[in-house]
Amino acid sequence: MGGLSPEGRGHLAMLCFSALVAGSFSLGSMVANEIAPAALNAVRFGIAAVVIGIAAAATTGIPRTALRAPWRYLLLGGLFAAYFVLMFEGLKTAPPVSAAAVFTLTPVLSAVAGWLLLRQVTTSRMALALAIGAGGALWVIFRADWAALRAFQIGQGEIVYFWGCVAHAIYTPMVRRLNRGEPAVVFTLGMLVAGCLLLTLYGWEDLRATEWAALPPIVWIGLLYVSICASAMTFVLLQFATLRLPSAKVMAYTYLTPTWVICWEIALGNGAPGGLVLVGNAMTVVALVMLLETPARRG
Repeated sequence: MGGLSPEGRGHLAMLCFSALVAGSFSLGSMVANEIAPAALNAVRFGIAAVVIGIAAAATTGIPRTALRAPWRYLLLGGLFAAYFVLMFEGLKTAPPVSAAAVFTLTPVLSAVAGWLLLRQVTTSRMALALAIGAGGALWVIFRADWAALRAFQIGQGEIVYFWGCVAHAIYTPMVRRLNRGEPAVVFTLGMLVAGCLLLTLYGWEDLRATEWAALPPIVWIGLLYVSICASAMTFVLLQFATLRLPSAKVMAYTYLTPTWVICWEIALGNGAPGGLVLVGNAMTVVALVMLLETPARRG
């Protein structure tokens, strides 16, 4: 990434972010009913914190200045912990397709949060790009099936997950507002430790009730993936990108997640989508190109 501009590096980070997050949808759906959401995510944050802690110690180190205002980490950790717990709670009753559709609202929510918290202005061109990306993502999610799209109904699970997406959208601009020059890996470590602490307190009973030794192997595979690839790595990528890109551009990469999910499903032997679905893929690419070329204005 040495030849790229800071903004270009931010876009590349989010491209990797979207691919890794997509894997958590495919693998996470295989373990969602095997373990309580709070217990799963408490361990997930803990493992990720250990991995990021080692990485921080081996690279930038952990300066004492990073310990200033620890309430920042509690706030950020609480927001991301809320997102993950509400996601798994929502998936107890919400079909994955409906939940994925709700997830595509995150970029728009993030644009609103970016304006409220940072006065980041979404230009008309960026708004058009967000709309095209949302349309393309929905087309992919519903696999170009108008009947499936028309049948979409908002249930309790979708509502629960929507509030999780609100927390996710607020998290993005808050990183930029609360960071005081700490390296992304150090700031991520603080957030993970705080999130693990909050989740352990919240889910203590679930942690005690879980029969860890009796969990099937797929749970441990899924747990390690979401802990290292879809947590530790993506948290650093997200922190890295949010310090270089406006919130709306960062969260626009969620539109690529359905496309990456299809790739994951093909790799797992679940088949390829029909040709019409590729129209949605093309729309998300168009949206991302528009966002890449759009200069962000700040009020």
